Amino acid sequence: MIGKKIKGVSADQAAGCIFGYTCGNDVSERDWQKGDLQWWRAKRADTFGPLGPAIAVGLDYKASRLQTRVNGEVKQSQFLSDLLFDPATVVSHASRCVTLYPGDVIYTGTPGSTSALKPGAPLRWG
Repeated sequence: MIGKKIKGVSADQAAGCIFGYTCGNDVSERDWQKGDLQWWRAKRADTFGPLGPAIAVGLDYKASRLQTRVNGEVKQSQFLSDLLFDPATVVSHASRCVTLYPGDVIYTGTPGSTSALKPGAPLRWG
């Protein structure tokens, strides 16, 4: 999450503009992704971007592990240091294209691999 208004900052500057980290899921409807020219519908339908519920301030992302579960089963467990681009680089790049404001959130992608959600038992959060 962005902590101050920025535009066109370097990665070094961007690191100081990150207020904190939270988890989000850019849910993707794989069948729509395959058939649509653009992915906006497959990634941005109602309820497709759950976020939070907490923001970790002062987090050392390099020493943090992302673990996701679906109905209690671990689907992903990977260190954030394995991201292709570190958060400051992502923020710097985005700030070259748009002005970022406090509270803005950037989904960075995920380290490791993901798998599709399948119909079945309802999801349990928490």
